[in-house]
Amino acid sequence: MANTVHASTVSSCSIFGITVDFTNWSKTVESAEVRTSKHPPIELEREAGKSLRHMFDLPMVISHEDTFSLRIRYKESFGMKTKDIAFDPDVIFLVSSASEGQEYIKSHEEITIVVALSGNTSPEQSEQSISTGQSHTLLATTSEIFRSCPQFRILVIGKTGVGKSSLINHVFGVDTTSVAHDKSGEASIDDEFVSSQNDRFVLHDSKGFEPGEQDNLKIVRDFIGRRSAMPDLKDQLHVVLLCFEIPRAGGRLLETGTEEFLESKRDGTLGKVPVIVVLTKYDMLIERMERNLDEASLDELSDEEIEELVKNKAEAELQDTCIGPLEELAGSDIPHATISTAKGYKETLTDLIQITESCVNEHLVPEAAVMTSIAQRMHPGLKTEALINVGKQKYWKALASCPKFKNYQIQDCLRVLHTDIVDVWNFRDPHHHLHSQEFRELMMNMVDKIQAGSTVDPTKTLTFGLSMVGTIAGIVSALAAPAAPIVLPIAVGAVLVVWVHEVYKMTHVVLQRFMAYIMHLTLVLQTLFIVSESRELTRRAIKLAVNSYLASPISGEVLNKIQDYDKQLTILERADSDTLDKIEEMMQFYKIDAAQISNLQANTSHVDLSSDEPW
Repeated sequence: MANTVHASTVSSCSIFGITVDFTNWSKTVESAEVRTSKHPPIELEREAGKSLRHMFDLPMVISHEDTFSLRIRYKESFGMKTKDIAFDPDVIFLVSSASEGQEYIKSHEEITIVVALSGNTSPEQSEQSISTGQSHTLLATTSEIFRSCPQFRILVIGKTGVGKSSLINHVFGVDTTSVAHDKSGEASIDDEFVSSQNDRFVLHDSKGFEPGEQDNLKIVRDFIGRRSAMPDLKDQLHVVLLCFEIPRAGGRLLETGTEEFLESKRDGTLGKVPVIVVLTKYDMLIERMERNLDEASLDELSDEEIEELVKNKAEAELQDTCIGPLEELAGSDIPHATISTAKGYKETLTDLIQITESCVNEHLVPEAAVMTSIAQRMHPGLKTEALINVGKQKYWKALASCPKFKNYQIQDCLRVLHTDIVDVWNFRDPHHHLHSQEFRELMMNMVDKIQAGSTVDPTKTLTFGLSMVGTIAGIVSALAAPAAPIVLPIAVGAVLVVWVHEVYKMTHVVLQRFMAYIMHLTLVLQTLFIVSESRELTRRAIKLAVNSYLASPISGEVLNKIQDYDKQLTILERADSDTLDKIEEMMQFYKIDAAQISNLQANTSHVDLSSDEPW
């Protein structure tokens, strides 16, 4: 409050220089100039690298009434374009009036701007403020992860017809007809298959090992060896899925070439890359077991007991024909999963993803395990776990007293938190609706519901467990009718709440708002995961998820938990580790597990995403 009063009594502010860094911006910048209502335009000089700077011989003086902006000229495909970035003089006055306020830092898209408010700020200090890796630059944690490992790299081995395409389609949420590679003719194991529908994974494909065929075995061994020897994580292989169709009783699972491959893994020849055996078409095994049941023995059994009997018989045959021989050859610790892509077997795929993430995390570096969770689109619980890991790396560790947020506006701090969360969920969002200013403003206005001292009905205590399955499913079904546009209770495009323009500082209200933003956005996207089912996002789908979340008791319960937690904090400066623990506790409490997502999607009306509507 003292800073606000002091700033309002100051009639002018001196600007000693301005530095613009566009290292992370995709555009080619030609020039930039400072514009105010009282001074002629001043062009910035180009510095080393992708930055521009101008230090004033005499400080440029601005008042509260002045306009202050930066105009950037950049290249596009069809010529030059300009972008105007406006500054709020009142915010600059706030920073200038603070005892430690030597510079004001503003982020716009991927551009970082440092305004020197002290004559003691040297070019070297400004350069340090915008250099990557320094505490002043608000880079999303995911951008650093993507720099070292932009894609999850997978090799799938299996004969034609084993179900590889269907597996990739379901796990990574793509249509395999959209998965393309750069070379014509017969595919090679070195070809990189990528999809515009999910650019966070890259696929290598290999046919299975036919009897008496040694060439493919050598090709696969050499490929894994070459990839393992590559120095960069992004080029290394992260997992191998070895796929077999479950054989009939008496059939043989492992051919000679397969046995040799697994022996290579067991003796260490293939290195540390995880190899997971995938037994496909489990639904067909279940059907065989059902056909072979003795009808006379079923008269006394309930449907549930018959289902359990069928599963037990299937497991016994799996042990005899598949798992027993596999463990005898490759060892009892060989990871394996039994799957089906047929309707009603989604849990088998989430089990496979869980096993994959666990193996990658055990044998490779953490970034590869995070990319496993980001790339997959089957298991929302793993998205939550990955998000916790990403948050712990940087910004969530010190929400109450984050030095990285110093001198930034609240909206800039929320922007980087927003980017991390959206990146981890990795929706099919070609129009970038989730990164749009409209959606960001919607989430910031949602957080504005929190006010110091406000309370929420303490009787609303529901988990995202089985009791909430019916609640969310019912709300989504009710709102999903295609007849009328979805009306949001929080208007998009309304005046943005005032506090997002304030400069970050350590207060209880700021901590509550940051925690609420993280939780609200995560749970809205978790609801969107149910609605979208890996399809291309529309604004209608996002609005449906927002309305469903706001209409559920969970949204109110989250606020209550945050406010109750904040009331217990006596020394805010010591709250950082406790706050991180509290966020993780709430994330774990509300995350959806494999059984719940199957139940939710089975009981939720199919949402038509073929049409869109304005925000």
